[in-house]
Amino acid sequence: MSVRHVVFAVAPGLVLLDACGPLEAFWRAELTMAASDSAAATPSSTPTSTRPVAYRTTVASIEGGVLQTFPGLPVVTERLDSLDAEPIDTLIVPGIPVDENCTLQPELVAWIRRNAPRARRVCSVCTGAFYLAAAGLLDGRRATTHWRDAPHLARRFPNVQVDADPIFIRDASLDRARSEGEGEGVVWTSAGVTAGIDLALALIEEDLGHAVAMQAARRLVVFMKRPGGQSQFSAALAAQASAGGPFEALHSWMAAHLRDDLSVERLAERARMTPRTFARRYVDEVGRTPARTVSALRLEAASRALAESRRPLKRIALECGFGSEQNLRRAFVRRFGVLPLDYRERFMSAVAPPSASGAHAMVDAGYQAR
Repeated sequence: MSVRHVVFAVAPGLVLLDACGPLEAFWRAELTMAASDSAAATPSSTPTSTRPVAYRTTVASIEGGVLQTFPGLPVVTERLDSLDAEPIDTLIVPGIPVDENCTLQPELVAWIRRNAPRARRVCSVCTGAFYLAAAGLLDGRRATTHWRDAPHLARRFPNVQVDADPIFIRDASLDRARSEGEGEGVVWTSAGVTAGIDLALALIEEDLGHAVAMQAARRLVVFMKRPGGQSQFSAALAAQASAGGPFEALHSWMAAHLRDDLSVERLAERARMTPRTFARRYVDEVGRTPARTVSALRLEAASRALAESRRPLKRIALECGFGSEQNLRRAFVRRFGVLPLDYRERFMSAVAPPSASGAHAMVDAGYQAR
């Protein structure tokens, strides 16, 4: 198996987790592949556990040497120009703290612009998208970044189609142009900070398959289940954005009573308001209608149930307030573009077997380091 060289091109002020999260994911995949390679070796074969079998990673900066990071922990980097003669499979640009007046390192922008064409794929984590945009790699593409910085990215680079919602975006819209020597091919961008782990797991799955990526996710004690089109915020987290407001207690109650009647009239009664006053104040306070919050909470609960258990669709539909399997299917197709069982097949963690009583056990393997 050929070794894939993954280069992290980092700037001063690097947000450390933007780099070390994906680095850890690649290393966990490497451990999985090395263990598999070692187990498959025969007594007469050459041991392979001491050499990379999947990825080689390099963290490099313009000047090389010690680089200060945003949390303050220094990291040692290679010089980027020392890699000019080396093949690069995957180029990843992690983020830095940005504001309206931030200055991007021009030498790094130039290096990315010059070297991106020779990488099989180019990626950014969080505000690393600003560097890809400055290098012209995101012109005409969909891209994401940290939700807080998405408006700034859109203002600064109007040719980029900024989408603040997804965890990550794989944009292959210019593949044909690249094959004809006219532009870049596949470009990945991810949302803020820990979304870089989601991105790395998706890259690993593309390279080595679902099983290896799932094992890496389990070693990291994270779920490999967030699709690229899913919101950066969970529905519960979005609801909690109004914490301290008049609907904080109501949101907690809604999340615990998804199978109940959550009509505007019922919610208004719970909030001790008239339906008209409640609907108006809710939109003013939360920024969306009560019905949209209910729908998002139910979809999120159903998504978790599908990814973490083998409970039948009928039971999930009832528990999450959809009423019927048909309603559940319609909601999934409308929101995710896939049927519930397709979602389960793609994003399910390792599932515990049913108990002796026949009840479906919730998955806990995803919480255990392997």
